[in-house]
Amino acid sequence: MTRSAIPDEYLEGYAGILADVCATGRRLTRNELESLRARGERAAEAGLGLRLLVRRHLSAARELSPALSPAGADRVLAAVEQAVDAFAEGYERSQKLAVRREEAARREFIDDLLYGRSDLGRLAERAERFGLLLSRAHAVAVAQGTTPVDDTHPATRQVESALVARFGERRILLTTKDGRLVCIAPGDQDDVLAFFAKQAHAATDGGRVALGRAHPGAGGVVHSYEEALNALDLADRLELEEPVLRAVDLLVYPVLTRDRQAMADLVHNALGPLQAARGGAQPLLDTLTAYFDSGCIAAEAARRLRLSVRALTYRLERIHKLTGTNPADPVHRYTLQTAVIGARLLGWPGNDV
Repeated sequence: MTRSAIPDEYLEGYAGILADVCATGRRLTRNELESLRARGERAAEAGLGLRLLVRRHLSAARELSPALSPAGADRVLAAVEQAVDAFAEGYERSQKLAVRREEAARREFIDDLLYGRSDLGRLAERAERFGLLLSRAHAVAVAQGTTPVDDTHPATRQVESALVARFGERRILLTTKDGRLVCIAPGDQDDVLAFFAKQAHAATDGGRVALGRAHPGAGGVVHSYEEALNALDLADRLELEEPVLRAVDLLVYPVLTRDRQAMADLVHNALGPLQAARGGAQPLLDTLTAYFDSGCIAAEAARRLRLSVRALTYRLERIHKLTGTNPADPVHRYTLQTAVIGARLLGWPGNDV
């Protein structure tokens, strides 16, 4: 932008102020400074460059310099310093306000998108502004670390930089919600979410990442987001150790808990007798958990529990005696294993089912 491209309205009365200051030696008045700040704000809103605007102010001062005495030149320089500082303050204030408005609009869009509480047509229009085409299917990945993160957290900036460097201008939206990192990507770009999972796991010091399935439309984003959150919740309740969880691999668990009362009845009937054991049900429930998680291999289960194989075998026999079902019997195993999963999901025996 050339000098002529800077409208004169942004320097209106400026030369007169400098001339009066030169003649009287006064400082700029409060009204003059506020007027310069207001002009700086308007210039920022108009999209004019600050560097060129400052140059115009300096040029206007230089036009007065040939007729000035040394004392007058010092006065003008002091006035220019005040004027440019006030003008730049207004310019920066407008820029910060614009950034805050943009951040607020982005946060409002994220909330509406992930909660599905806005008109879908309007939401789709707003989505394009942030790089999403809601006519396509999208999948959502959610990363949860040991400490909450927000948009200014170093982990957020680290993951965002890695995504931009790897995928450039792809239609990817990275944000934060409720202390977690959230990545929304087109449903046919599994490589994006896989890369996000790797980067987020590292940036959050070993945090866990859950990937929802791809679903179409704005409602599909909400669905995928909820699947990822549910996967994180399941991982906590089942004490899963995997750093990356895929909702598609955990579909059996929502099925098992869809009828909570039926699951509670199964836990009560299949595992309730364990409460009669010395020490309560928890040690024997932990034994069943380790036994099933190790593929029903007694030696591996004993190692996980830090028991001898003989002690583990004794516990399995005790379970058989109390419940009437044999963990080593394939016919009984499915019922017991399902009940153990249900107990972990329902928090039994800590919670009364």
